[in-house]
Amino acid sequence: MSLNSTPVASTENPRSLRAIWRRLPVIHHLRQSVGLQRGMLVAGLIITGLFVLVAIFAPLLAPYGYGQLRDDSGRFAPQQPPGPAHLLGTTVGGYDVLSRVIWGSQTALLVIVFAVLLSIFAGILLGLVSGYLGGWVDRVLVVIADAVYAFPTLLLAIVTAIVITGGESDLLGGILAAAISITVVFIPQYFRVIRAEAVRVKSEAFVESAKVIGAKAPRVMFRHVLRNSTRTLPLIFTLNSSEAILTLAGLGFLGFGIEPTKAAEWGYDLNKSLSDVTAGIWWTSVFPGLAIVLVVLGITLIGESLNDLADPRLRARRRRRGATAADAAASAPLGSPASATDVVGVTSASEAAAASSTATTGIDDQEAGR
Repeated sequence: MSLNSTPVASTENPRSLRAIWRRLPVIHHLRQSVGLQRGMLVAGLIITGLFVLVAIFAPLLAPYGYGQLRDDSGRFAPQQPPGPAHLLGTTVGGYDVLSRVIWGSQTALLVIVFAVLLSIFAGILLGLVSGYLGGWVDRVLVVIADAVYAFPTLLLAIVTAIVITGGESDLLGGILAAAISITVVFIPQYFRVIRAEAVRVKSEAFVESAKVIGAKAPRVMFRHVLRNSTRTLPLIFTLNSSEAILTLAGLGFLGFGIEPTKAAEWGYDLNKSLSDVTAGIWWTSVFPGLAIVLVVLGITLIGESLNDLADPRLRARRRRRGATAADAAASAPLGSPASATDVVGVTSASEAAAASSTATTGIDDQEAGR
């Protein structure tokens, strides 16, 4: 009996793991994507993956500490151009630019993780309760969320940072303060999305059936309503991550971020490099700014790709284009590809070329079958 059960377990487990792997949000969307969408998604994943790896292995990759001003040979020369000793040069204070950029990625990643996780937890809980219960609870929470959402993002983050830290903070306190400041801004976004989904899902037949058989309200909310209301969370997560980078950089640039002696922060480095630009010292501002641009670009590419793949209108449009090309291929006479004027619904030159190539492929297949 045991001999017969062992092969079954060995064959089912890899399949189940493979099925779970394919159902992961990004992997599932990567398998669905084609053409330009796949290119955008892959490029975003590569840039974001490099950012995460640099942030994790910052102690191993950075040649110096984020606040280190000297080594065995002496104190670093300020505003030194890129060279063998300092690959990206030094700042006006004598800090190594490469080390500050690498350590700044770690600070940015920590703030993103704390801010987005806190936003997801609070926003999902409040949105679920508001959408499922309704009544005066829903009205009060909606008014509060709309009031918070009406404030400018950066201004609200600045006020929250001042209230929490008084303008000064260490590494952990600064990260938590920046994360909480960004969380206050992001909670209404998750609240609105989850509330709208909860209002839609709670009227479904399976929710009513769960109530009929005696399921308690918390079980219905978290097991049935919540599980069917989170399909857009990966998209919001990516978009909020890029916005968190910009908000953190804005706080540091204005002087309300983390103390420079406690951690490296790209926005603070940009602020200190303003006077260097007029003097022709470009390396102190280019590399921190380039790091911000690349990270935001990578995360935004992922978010836009997920948005295109999750939009049912775009999926229906792709299906219609595929059906139009297939009909054109089937109706084309043997020996001549379908022209752009024979394809109904194809209005651009690129779509006509795609339909013509599809028709030619179908003709070649028919001739090969003969």
